[in-house]
Amino acid sequence: MAKFDKYVSIFVLLGPAVVAVLLLRIWPAAWAVNASLIAPGETTYSLENYTYIFTDPVFLDSLKVTLIYSIIVNPLQIAIALGLALLMNVAVPLIGFWRAVLLLPIAIPPSVSSVVWGIAMRPDGILNATLEAMGLEGFRFLTSSDQALFSIIIIVSWIGVGYWMTFLLAGLQDIPKSLYEAVRIDGANVFQRFWYVTLPQLRRPLTFVLVADTVANFLVFAPVQILTKGGPAGSTNLIMNEVYTRQFITGDPSSAAAMTVVLVTSVLVIVGIQFWLMSDKGDG
Repeated sequence: MAKFDKYVSIFVLLGPAVVAVLLLRIWPAAWAVNASLIAPGETTYSLENYTYIFTDPVFLDSLKVTLIYSIIVNPLQIAIALGLALLMNVAVPLIGFWRAVLLLPIAIPPSVSSVVWGIAMRPDGILNATLEAMGLEGFRFLTSSDQALFSIIIIVSWIGVGYWMTFLLAGLQDIPKSLYEAVRIDGANVFQRFWYVTLPQLRRPLTFVLVADTVANFLVFAPVQILTKGGPAGSTNLIMNEVYTRQFITGDPSSAAAMTVVLVTSVLVIVGIQFWLMSDKGDG
């Protein structure tokens, strides 16, 4: 009877989570794979949809834009988050207030943040007004194909950096103070203490932040859709935006499903490489 009660408890506790994973993760993924293998008007499985998207210049451009975006935004966000975590780990006046201020952007819905930034980045917005008041030339921000992607990176980083900072800050506070005292006695300078103590001790939270940040940035959608819709001239057309366009604008669900599979597969490969590089095996 006790064993039966144990299984009932396990089912009650884990059942809702398992059902949620099946309905919200496994089933949509299986549907996307199935839909990606059936061409429009066909009933048999084939790779026609994949052949089509990999010969489609619009999709290939979105891949290139997504790659450029990821190469810039991921290291940038992690570097800033780590710097802020180090800064917020010292005893300064009103430290709780400053931590709350840095975390505040993540409490605001991305759509709201995007609208606010969109207003600020208008040609006649507050950012250009400030620059012109300082005697500097204004920027075109979201209306220039050369500046729009970097503007999206600024917006996304403003939203996410404080969030990633909290994980790294928690990791910093878990590092035993005795380690720093030991290397300080040995004559280690600030850089050596950071390189030989802080970074190795932060391996686990850094791995989590690196992986989670990568996934989050590959799935960025709201700022692009609200502010640029992939423009100007496709300069901000990230894969998620292209998937949305194919599914709901042009009415091509098969291509959208194939793009989704490519996106998820790419993320899994990149995350796997990151896990390997951040593991002990990656050091060898």
